[in-house]
Amino acid sequence: MLKQWRNLLVLVLLVVSLSACAFNDEQKKEDQRFTAEAEGINEKSTLQTLQVTPFGTSIGVKLSKPNYAKFAVNATFQVNGTFTKKEAVKGKYALIKLDSKRGGIASHFRYYTELKDGSFRQNVRLFDGKGAYTVSISLPNEQGQLKQVAHATVTNVNPEVKRDVMVTEAGHDKELYFNSSVRGWMSGDGDFTLQGTVNDTAMKELLVETRKDGQKKQYLVPLESGTFNSSIPLHLGRGLYQVRVMLPKSGERTVTRLGAELFVTNTSDKALQPIDYSNEYKARGFTLDEPTASGRKLQGDGVVRGSIRSSASYASQTNTVFVMVKKGKLEAMYDIPVKDFSFNGKYYLRFGKGRYDVTVFAPDLERKATNVQHFVGVAHFSEENTSELDERNTAPSRGIPSDSPEITSLANKLMEGKRTERDKALAVYRYVASNIQYDVSKLQNNSFAFDDGALKTLRTKKGVCQDFAYLGIALLRASGMEARMAVGYAGQDHAWIEVKVQNRWLTMDPTWGSGFLRNNRFVSSFTMKYFDPAPNDFKQTHRKTSIEY
Repeated sequence: MLKQWRNLLVLVLLVVSLSACAFNDEQKKEDQRFTAEAEGINEKSTLQTLQVTPFGTSIGVKLSKPNYAKFAVNATFQVNGTFTKKEAVKGKYALIKLDSKRGGIASHFRYYTELKDGSFRQNVRLFDGKGAYTVSISLPNEQGQLKQVAHATVTNVNPEVKRDVMVTEAGHDKELYFNSSVRGWMSGDGDFTLQGTVNDTAMKELLVETRKDGQKKQYLVPLESGTFNSSIPLHLGRGLYQVRVMLPKSGERTVTRLGAELFVTNTSDKALQPIDYSNEYKARGFTLDEPTASGRKLQGDGVVRGSIRSSASYASQTNTVFVMVKKGKLEAMYDIPVKDFSFNGKYYLRFGKGRYDVTVFAPDLERKATNVQHFVGVAHFSEENTSELDERNTAPSRGIPSDSPEITSLANKLMEGKRTERDKALAVYRYVASNIQYDVSKLQNNSFAFDDGALKTLRTKKGVCQDFAYLGIALLRASGMEARMAVGYAGQDHAWIEVKVQNRWLTMDPTWGSGFLRNNRFVSSFTMKYFDPAPNDFKQTHRKTSIEY
């Protein structure tokens, strides 16, 4: 049987290899056919030697390629040249201008080719498919002004539209590079991904501009140590977009220069909608850099990134931005810290595939903090989650940063030697109930804060029922277990934990398991009574009204 499988595997590999060879052979034959066609045109033509202009002659220009003023090629050709009077050339780049005679927004291309020790070399691609192109080669004069040294007409016999990314002088100066997935002529389904690097670690962002049918949109793309990787939306539905990557001008914050240009064909008919900003968005000094449009398709999660104007109302007191996602009747909230008036954090479309309403909130700081917290909406948009994955009981959420290094490190220690799910749940219950003190003052004074959560509880070692639950759920999720917060009533508003153990929801209340109140003082007294209690006994003291994620 094993031998049969081996033979089958060899056969499959052979078929794949032969298919690849067949494809490559066809591609090679096609390429050879176009090359022969171009050579045939040149043989039938009276080829005239390419002439150098008077300016080119004055600086000693010699072109080894191309040789002729009018000729045909299969998609590409070389420009190779030298110049002897280096002192008369004050600039870093030669300019090779290509213009397709078809016309249109994508009918021009420019190569900025570095000058090295009196020479220049460039592989030139005729970007617009079959047809005639004018080609102009220019070098900088003593004043740094570009002047033509040669001019040719080139015919491309290959109909394929294949375009390089056009990188300008500013782009070359900043060593702007794009990943191989980014091409000068590409397609996207509602958006496309822009990836690459720039050699300027002090630069914080790029400005990307999309243009279609006379309309223009701009997006800020964040840089992390000179690396960028962002999804750029194509707002205006199906069609061709001109995409311009802008770089800040040296010494300027608001003035930009063109760094690169490419074209993207949107295959989606769906036009993305603008984000709905509230009056508070402006009043509170918000600028939302990501997302830039409503109606995007996401794979399980998204990012909210932006800044707050330091002079705006409550700016210095706004330490957290909140994101709420809703899918039908299901909802979850996320907290994103604000540092130096900037925020950048992830939210999860945790309820699986489908449409979500997403709202970005700021804390309402005009109202006094109580056990009921108030928020003001600053932006609203929708997202479509294309992932089937349901993470409602496993992903991080507000107050439950299960991906935090502090939480994961503690969870790993607690899970050492624990083999069963029940043992893991018990380890978390023991830790929380034994190490966290009930904060009577917080309860009596309603001193709840917008930054309440597992990390604060872990650091202060105190809290109320909600804080006990935050920490316990964070540790359980960090351990790979499904956990959620049960909310209800137990003499007063109360919260506890439900964790999935061997395909059933096990109840635990580490708040009640930590001790009790006597004369308005907390008495620490660990008990196992509230770890997996008998359901009927638990219902005598606890009444669940809802689940929070």
